[in-house]
Amino acid sequence: MFSTNKILSIPAADECLPGREQPMIVPKAHFVSGNPISEPFPSNLSKAIFGLGCFWGAEKKFWLQSGVFSTAVGYSAGFTKNPSYQEVCSGMTGHNEVVLVVFDEEVCSYEQLVKLFFESHNPTQGMQQGNDKGTQYRSGIYYLTEQQKKVAESVKRQYEQLLLKCSMPEITTEIVPAGSFFYAEEYHQQYLAKNPDGYCGLGGTGVVFD
Repeated sequence: MFSTNKILSIPAADECLPGREQPMIVPKAHFVSGNPISEPFPSNLSKAIFGLGCFWGAEKKFWLQSGVFSTAVGYSAGFTKNPSYQEVCSGMTGHNEVVLVVFDEEVCSYEQLVKLFFESHNPTQGMQQGNDKGTQYRSGIYYLTEQQKKVAESVKRQYEQLLLKCSMPEITTEIVPAGSFFYAEEYHQQYLAKNPDGYCGLGGTGVVFD
């Protein structure tokens, strides 16, 4: 999913593409787990949204995590309603490629997911991840509650200290309230399960939590 997109700044809302009212049609079941990928989810579960580069590899990182009930890929943190992949790649929607994670906090805490997020990519690269360049590849945590915000900011500070010890650059991850989550096209959902040899541009820093 290599991109030659060179738009490296997020456009203003009035500059973005208009989008559409019709939401994306997606499968009812997760290709790997068989669980639902859209509402309604069991009431005892929580949700989280992360952006860490190409969402194909990012989603796989989370569906492999114990305690994760379901995952889905989509677009968030922008302005265009129900955007297409091509529109997001144009840089004119403001959106990031993100993963929706539905999880059981009794098995996997939100803090564990945030730590997995930081270890799974390079959060110091601004509007890119590896060779993938563009605003849709930025590092982002999109919190759904104030508690998630506190946890995300705390873990970010911890990871910054670890990176500092390794003489690595400053973290560029945005931690902002979650906006609307728009599902990506069906073929993107659980892409690497359907295409085991497919492209994955994720590459961590090699720095991990104790």
